[in-house]
Amino acid sequence: MTTSEPSLAVEISSAAESKSCSAVDAPVTGGDVGAKNGTLAILAGGDENTVRKLTPLFSLMGKVNYMGGAGKGQFAKLANQTIIASTMVGLVEGMIFAHKSGLDVGLFLDAIKVGAAGSKLLDVHGGRILKRDFEPGFYVNHFVKDLGICLKECEKMGLALPGLALAQQLYLSLKAHGEGNLGTQALIVAVERLNNVSLEYAPAK
Repeated sequence: MTTSEPSLAVEISSAAESKSCSAVDAPVTGGDVGAKNGTLAILAGGDENTVRKLTPLFSLMGKVNYMGGAGKGQFAKLANQTIIASTMVGLVEGMIFAHKSGLDVGLFLDAIKVGAAGSKLLDVHGGRILKRDFEPGFYVNHFVKDLGICLKECEKMGLALPGLALAQQLYLSLKAHGEGNLGTQALIVAVERLNNVSLEYAPAK
């Protein structure tokens, strides 16, 4: 259920079929919270009947979403990671902008969470960032791997996704500083370095 290249999922599926077996690619999203609560989104690719038979097992971990034939589960996960990457960049940039302008960042996040800028990432990681809690729900090292696969697939499809490319570079900078075992919310550190600023949270008085 790991994230890998869609072509590998197709290859495994073909090999399984040649042995009268079935293979399903079923990466997940939802992070540590989803894993603990059994609310992961399972992105399944492969034979639909096989996925249906596996649904009772998958349902113990979360909701099964059938994405299509072999490899489509992986494509769905890569699209998911693309969205997360750019959303995380926007979140940490907004937090640094708010901090530098003199806003109480905690109050700011509380104010915007119900508006258009609100997101699951803000809800899960906003508070963690303020507390300088970089314990991994998903490792930087793993995210760099996923984004690298995304960019390879973009090249194959002739896609230019600059937000994805920028996010990967920022995450690579964390890895270069020996911070690959931190959680993805540690992206704030990379953007702090670029701006020579530290978002040390102190509630307004």
